[in-house]
Amino acid sequence: MSARLEIRVHPGASRDQLGSWRQGVLSVRVTAPPLDGRANNAVRKLLAKRIGVAPSRVSVIRGESGRNKLLEIEGLTDEQLRERLG
Repeated sequence: MSARLEIRVHPGASRDQLGSWRQGVLSVRVTAPPLDGRANNAVRKLLAKRIGVAPSRVSVIRGESGRNKLLEIEGLTDEQLRERLG
């Protein structure tokens, strides 16, 4: 069982935060720069904390080096993920 989530990352932001939904894609702002996977790690930690799972259960399955990413969250269904994100 795993959920998938499309996001658009905005690295180098003034603070880490989940933004708004736009056409089914969640905007995510992180302070980390887009170097050496730092922004990806920041996204994983932020999302994991928000939905109450370990960061190791959140993985980038598409878009490792781009702003548009597809994440997979192990142990949750798509419905459970949407509920936790509000």
